[in-house]
Amino acid sequence: MTFRMLISGAALVAASVSPALAAPTIFFGQNQTPAGGVSGAPLTARNLFLSNLTAGVSTENFDSRPTGSPPIALSFTGGLGTINATLTGGGNLRNSPITGTYATSGTQFYDNQFNAFKITFATAIAAFGFYGTDIGDVNQQLQITLDQGMASQRLFTVANSLNSNNANLLFWGITDTANTFTTVSFAQSGSDRFGFDDLTVGDVKQVTGGVPEPTTWAMMIGGFGAIGGTMRYRRRKTSVSFG
Repeated sequence: MTFRMLISGAALVAASVSPALAAPTIFFGQNQTPAGGVSGAPLTARNLFLSNLTAGVSTENFDSRPTGSPPIALSFTGGLGTINATLTGGGNLRNSPITGTYATSGTQFYDNQFNAFKITFATAIAAFGFYGTDIGDVNQQLQITLDQGMASQRLFTVANSLNSNNANLLFWGITDTANTFTTVSFAQSGSDRFGFDDLTVGDVKQVTGGVPEPTTWAMMIGGFGAIGGTMRYRRRKTSVSFG
């Protein structure tokens, strides 16, 4: 095996280390007639989102929080430590359905009444997903902004969030290890309420492919070790001795 071939092999292993760094991935599914439950495309989208995260990520369903208006202190288990956050804006934590909004697990959910709210994280995150209910049934369109601090903001318009059925259900999620973010803001083109529940958050280490697994590191170290060994062998083989 030549030195060039070994370099090429090591490069291929290195290229396979972080496929999640290439671009953000959006996970989306909508059910126009969920009948007050969770089924169909939103459930499929959420399961796919979770499959791209490591075990142990936290999901906030608000059941352990006191009902009432924000601010709401939140905390999540991160791969690099606790992720603290604060939800601010108009609305209330409720424990019963109201005008199309409802809890997607447990009994409580955040009912946004006044068009806009945001969640601010103390440390950067790389994964964010949630269930939304009754979004877009009164000529609304939901927009989500991810703030990266010193970098520019990124605006996402949620698909099919305009002129949807009353009490519809959707899931929206994103993973992006290349551009982490500390603030997620929600805004609508109208003034109707919508329900927000089952928020899942993860940091870079919790996104599959964001950080090399131990076996991948072993492959890389082994590859570079082989390169070093071959170089030493070639030096011994080409040495000349004068008697």
